[in-house]
Amino acid sequence: MLLYPTLHHAVNEITLPLRHDDIIRQQAARKHLDPALIAAVIYAESKFNARDSSTGAKGLMQIQPATAKFIARRSGGTEFAVADLSDPQTNISYGSYYLRYLLDRYGSNETLALAAYNGGETNVDEWVAKSGRGRAGFRPSDIPFAETRAYVERVQQARQDYRDNYAHELGL
Repeated sequence: MLLYPTLHHAVNEITLPLRHDDIIRQQAARKHLDPALIAAVIYAESKFNARDSSTGAKGLMQIQPATAKFIARRSGGTEFAVADLSDPQTNISYGSYYLRYLLDRYGSNETLALAAYNGGETNVDEWVAKSGRGRAGFRPSDIPFAETRAYVERVQQARQDYRDNYAHELGL
């Protein structure tokens, strides 16, 4: 019994890692986001292992350079360079900004925002139009791309897992 907290923490570090919780809390407060959602997106994108993807996405939140340049323009970033995305502070700040932008764009519909984070805004706009349900009624099951549908479900499950396992660390 005495080893349970240590063992539980060790298992979480392997199966559900959390790094940069200070930056996550900071950006969640600044962008009015659930810190567990930010952690879940990082988990789904990179499992907290910053890297470059084969498609060119960069860092913990796997941000495409074109998306980062869009964010820099919108947020007033004047000194942005793509190499900055390797810095956890910049990457989480930009990824959180983009999440907030997508949630605002899609009327706080988390399914649509996450689908756009993964599959692109153009695709999501087409899916919403074809679904006939509008933004408010759109569900994960309406996503025609299996990869994006699985991504949304993975992030939503991870969000709950982070809330359950890291409430203290995330300031929940």
